[in-house]
Amino acid sequence: METNLLERYAPVIRALTAMELDGSASLNTKLSLARDVNIEVCYAPFEFINPQARLVIVGITPGRTQMLNALREARHQLDRGADAASTLVAAKKTGAFSGAMRPNLVGLLDHVGVNRWLGIRSCDELFAEAAHMVQTTSVLRNPVFVDGKNYNGTPNMTRHAVLRTQLLQYFGEDAKALPKAAFLPLGDKVAEALHFVADQGLLDRSRILDGLPHPSGANAERIAYFLGKKSRSALSVKTNADKLDQAREAMIGKVSALA
Repeated sequence: METNLLERYAPVIRALTAMELDGSASLNTKLSLARDVNIEVCYAPFEFINPQARLVIVGITPGRTQMLNALREARHQLDRGADAASTLVAAKKTGAFSGAMRPNLVGLLDHVGVNRWLGIRSCDELFAEAAHMVQTTSVLRNPVFVDGKNYNGTPNMTRHAVLRTQLLQYFGEDAKALPKAAFLPLGDKVAEALHFVADQGLLDRSRILDGLPHPSGANAERIAYFLGKKSRSALSVKTNADKLDQAREAMIGKVSALA
């Protein structure tokens, strides 16, 4: 496990004030990894890689809340004398999917057969007794902020020099460390980034499980249709049923191919 960045930033994390651990403006300055005009990349302790992972769930980038939670846990671990590796494991656990998104994600994964591929009753077990099978990460592993706000995919990370470097330097190396895992992108922009990483020879394209609707609660109608809980006739004009049907069949095929 890479620990160099944590070792570099550990003295900074130990010295953070209570206000900074609550997100004051000086926090970004102290943890800055890279900058470009209105874009800032900050360090957060998310380096842990689970070498046993068979499924890697990939978001776009940690948001400020995840960043602060991980930093507080890292500070707690460092203050109690934990080593770098143990600190990273503990900090990573604070980033696991929770709240309304988790049941949506579990339902989607079970619907396309990921639970059967993994040999578990339900993918809900990935957040409990089967946690050793999963890795949660982001294509931009360290938090990215644009004009001080959480990065949402604009500008395109595969075309922007600073973001592309972050993508290949950190996530690309993580992908190489998990050659037998399947990678599940959350959202179209994450899927595009994974295919870009595959183009660079850092990831096997056949192990990218793209096509699921994003499990966000804001995506409720598309999720309901994908899961067969809402009929085509009841859909609003904003939902493309044909596209979802094609995505569902493609996902089932990809998961079956892994088995």
